[in-house]
Amino acid sequence: MKETEKKLLSELLRNSKRSDRELARAMDISQPTITRTRQKLEREGFVRDYTIVPDWRKLGFEIMVFTFLKMRPDIRSEELAEKVNQYAANVPYAIYVAYGEGLGMTGVVIALHKNYSEYHEQLSLFRTQWKEYIEDTKSFITVLGEGEVKALSFTYLAKALLS
Repeated sequence: MKETEKKLLSELLRNSKRSDRELARAMDISQPTITRTRQKLEREGFVRDYTIVPDWRKLGFEIMVFTFLKMRPDIRSEELAEKVNQYAANVPYAIYVAYGEGLGMTGVVIALHKNYSEYHEQLSLFRTQWKEYIEDTKSFITVLGEGEVKALSFTYLAKALLS
């Protein structure tokens, strides 16, 4: 990546709602250059979305849960992967779902829930629907706003991008 592209990405991570004019002023670059660079970053997939990080508690969510899954190794297939993708796309409370490796597990789901009861109900339903594919699940539950050391945000990555 060119240095201008990295700097623009860094600025967008800090605050993506700024106009091209504001970004040009902050970066001391012409507005047309910013517009072209932003369009290039979007076209090449470096920028996939412009969104916000809301105050989850104000929206009625009390907990964030990291659920680690251990899939049965003997059933991995393209068909199952597609089924997982379709399921994950339709689970509104899940904000991130991925295959991975660690802690003896093979996948993770990061989800927001209104309360513990809702979480427990969703987990029970999931375990029932996927019992033939899942060997084990383990969850780590955080209460939003309590004990938070660093808030969930991509702003922090702005500096890392430029290093």
